[in-house]
Amino acid sequence: MASKLLRAVVLGPPGSGKGTVCQRIAESFGLQHLSSGHFLRENIRAKSEFGVLAKQYLERGLLVPDNVITGVVMMELEKKQSQHWILDGFPRTLVQAEALDRICELDLVISLNIPFETLKDRLSARWIHPSSGRVYNMEFNPPHVHGVDDITGEPLIQQEDDKPDAVAARLRKYKDAAKPVIELYKNRGVLHSFSGTETNKIWPYVYSLVSSKIRPVHSKEAN
Repeated sequence: MASKLLRAVVLGPPGSGKGTVCQRIAESFGLQHLSSGHFLRENIRAKSEFGVLAKQYLERGLLVPDNVITGVVMMELEKKQSQHWILDGFPRTLVQAEALDRICELDLVISLNIPFETLKDRLSARWIHPSSGRVYNMEFNPPHVHGVDDITGEPLIQQEDDKPDAVAARLRKYKDAAKPVIELYKNRGVLHSFSGTETNKIWPYVYSLVSSKIRPVHSKEAN
């Protein structure tokens, strides 16, 4: 079992269930669930140097550049050096992976391989609460009231790149950027890939893998 601090990452395209898998791992094994999206929102809220930069791009409808996201994540990870963690949504590019190398060595990289049609259906049904990042799926995880966040009562939005016409291009872009990242971790022997269409069916295999690295805080497969 792990005597040193565990450093793990979950990779996967938009709609692959990364957040759900990370949350389950965090709860089952007592790891901190770290999300690049959460870090970005927190920095925007706190008006940090990176947060102010990120907000300028988002307000113009542009993607936040690699160097800004990398800067935010590196800064936040520096604060987590005494904790086990699992990182969700980072690294997405080789540049980000190289930056991560400079501050830690990953023990485990989980890659989720989900069929294109499944991803397309999931993303097209996805709505989010912008300020918290909470995600709803109108088919299997709808809000209590249509179009409204369960906790705040604020309206939900569908992101432009979740709309059907944009999904195919978004998934191709992810695949192109992620390919060298996946190759990098595969060559290091830390990559473990899981394929399927349902998170609940993939989860027992992920649980078994992580159990080989760190002792669960619960005695059975949670969730």
